[in-house]
Amino acid sequence: MLKIIKNERGEGYIDVAVLVLCAMLVIALAVSVLPVFITKNKLDTYVVELCREAEIAGCVGSTLRAQVLSEKTGLNPDISWSKTGKIQLNEEFTVTATMQTNLGLFGRFGSFPITLKAQVSGKSEVYWK
Repeated sequence: MLKIIKNERGEGYIDVAVLVLCAMLVIALAVSVLPVFITKNKLDTYVVELCREAEIAGCVGSTLRAQVLSEKTGLNPDISWSKTGKIQLNEEFTVTATMQTNLGLFGRFGSFPITLKAQVSGKSEVYWK
């Protein structure tokens, strides 16, 4: 009986099964975490677009462009501006967008909310008389 237990035939099958199980767990973790990085990238692009629009228009706090971007990207972040109204040439302002998203590890199990934040600074390109 002891000789049968010490026999190492078939050990490779167990090693392969464990390796495949570990590989599937890593792939499942990547599939659940990568959407958060994609959302962060979209949020960064969202804020850069808002900042560029404010630089060209010379006024901040406009929600029209934010509505268009929300429709295109599917994001609905909380937007805050460092200033409001018209801004003079070379006057600096900051746009900050925050949103909460779930980092869902393996469905509802292990899921918890995280806050994503994107912040961009810009300068007005408009001279107001």
